[in-house]
Amino acid sequence: MKTVFADTAYWVAMARPRDQWRSAARSALRQLGRVRIVTTDEVLTEFLTGLSRGDPRVRLAAARWVRALQSDPGVRVMPQSRASFRKALDRYEARGDKGYSLQDCVSMNVMEACSITEILTSDHHFEQEGFTVLMKRDNAGSSD
Repeated sequence: MKTVFADTAYWVAMARPRDQWRSAARSALRQLGRVRIVTTDEVLTEFLTGLSRGDPRVRLAAARWVRALQSDPGVRVMPQSRASFRKALDRYEARGDKGYSLQDCVSMNVMEACSITEILTSDHHFEQEGFTVLMKRDNAGSSD
């Protein structure tokens, strides 16, 4: 079974029906077929942060979404640690000419450690490191 990484943009697109990337996210997942997804505690933290403003029902739904992902056998959530933070900080410092967030660096490190080359995201920064970004506007179907 193929393994891909899922970034915050993917989870937000899947959780928010009106998200601008929802069609591209669903299309990418359809094209992949049966797949195992890897993500991180840091990605899920960023997801929760992105949905933290506004309606308390949205916050509650986001928390439930994360709990469901944590128990989904098709999703592997890599734990956050001091070591992962430091390694991401090293990459962050080494790529001073890039616009990578620390979160991007954590994800890139996990992808390399797990030999994952494809990522469910719309973030072009991953392409700069040689990864294949799967959420593209041109591969999105119009009926999502």
